[in-house]
Amino acid sequence: MDALYTDEERLLRSTIREFAEASLAPLASRWDVNEEFPWESVEALKRMELMGMTLSPEVGGAGMSYCELAIIDEEIARVCMTTSTTHLTHISLSEATIDRFGTEEQRNRYLPKMASGEHLGAFGLTEPSSGSDASDMETTATRKSDNCYVLNGAKIFITNAAEADVMVVFTSHDRSAGSRGTTAFIVEKGMNGFETQSMHGKMGIRGSGTANVYFNDCEVPLANRLGDEGDGFKIAMSIIDSSRIALATQSVGLAQGALDASVRYVQQRETFGKPLKDHQAIQFMLADMATQVEAARLLTRQSAQLKDAGLPYGKESAMAKLFASEAAHFCTDKAVQIHGGYGLFRENPVERMYRDQRVTEIYEGTSEVQRMVISRAVLRDNTIA
Repeated sequence: MDALYTDEERLLRSTIREFAEASLAPLASRWDVNEEFPWESVEALKRMELMGMTLSPEVGGAGMSYCELAIIDEEIARVCMTTSTTHLTHISLSEATIDRFGTEEQRNRYLPKMASGEHLGAFGLTEPSSGSDASDMETTATRKSDNCYVLNGAKIFITNAAEADVMVVFTSHDRSAGSRGTTAFIVEKGMNGFETQSMHGKMGIRGSGTANVYFNDCEVPLANRLGDEGDGFKIAMSIIDSSRIALATQSVGLAQGALDASVRYVQQRETFGKPLKDHQAIQFMLADMATQVEAARLLTRQSAQLKDAGLPYGKESAMAKLFASEAAHFCTDKAVQIHGGYGLFRENPVERMYRDQRVTEIYEGTSEVQRMVISRAVLRDNTIA
């Protein structure tokens, strides 16, 4: 693994791992058991100046690359998926959208406070009726005057929604135009007609805030529109392409955490009169887990390098997200198997990892959607004239 990284990146990984082990890992079980939003983890991330790490210094960010983001959030997800999901939603969805598609005025108005962590971000795309079909938008935006739109409708499963100060929201200003009738806005906490309702009872990442969002004649200034009318779908798909890199690295971290826990356990446990690590069946499971982790990391690194180089990366980010999430599935499943009955109880972190993993194959594009993206790219790039 070290061959992948420069000396500076190895130092970054070591620094973040030490931070994550000391400041995030001890809190992970608490967030899960209590379904508690990880405010203390957010404060720790703020102290490390990680809430605006990919933003430019001009707006208060650290100017980090996506390769560096991958290193950082692999280490965060390795110990706490709740913190990772909260962080990546803020960084790779909300902040990134405003940074890449906002006007200079919008960037200066919102990003400094987001970069410092004073304001938390959310990303409102999914609707009760649409699921994977992001073009099927029922939330409407109606032009009320030269300076104002009125939003009506609802969103569902929105991460950070109830806690966020700023939410990027996607609406339809013309349903007859399909995806070309989609428009994006920046909606702020406290705007009239903007409400959230927290959702509880999740299987995994239980401390990460998830909420329904309602717009009831919510007035949003023209100055809060992102891009032009009709740009919304294009904006959403572009951001999701890059955010898949972040989700892939989250899955790599989770898979690595499951492998690490399993290696520690087999070195301590004895069965049938010998250490568990000496059983070939266990050794083979560890070998398969390690191979899955490394392959997922390589795919993720490739997609991050392509993005940092300004080259096309849509197919590669979909491959990374698909493979890494399914690798995490494999590794967390094997981790529970290796731990046996001990892996079924909350006192053991692999039980939480097993539940946390499942959503990685669903959110920001299911595995089936990733396969659609990949196959279309393969067919496009290999069309026979």
